[in-house]
Amino acid sequence: MLVAVDEFVLTRLLALKVVATTNPASLAGGLEVIRDALLEERWADAVAAWIVATGTAIDVYSDVELWTAEAVEEELVSLQVRLSATFEDPTPPGG
Repeated sequence: MLVAVDEFVLTRLLALKVVATTNPASLAGGLEVIRDALLEERWADAVAAWIVATGTAIDVYSDVELWTAEAVEEELVSLQVRLSATFEDPTPPGG
């Protein structure tokens, strides 16, 4: 699994880690297109050409969030937990 902060970084990462590491023999029909796209830093074009050449789909989830230590800073999380639903007084069903 590859995770990146946004789709632009993910596309670059896929170009580097997946497309550029593929055996050229398996890219026969699209090898030149893929090489040109990589050399011209057209990452999305390289990935798209790789998908066509290999017949392999790549699933990308745009709603995945990348969390950092700063985003879940201890003091802030400690406060948020205390204000969460778990710490509300229970309301009886129908009441």
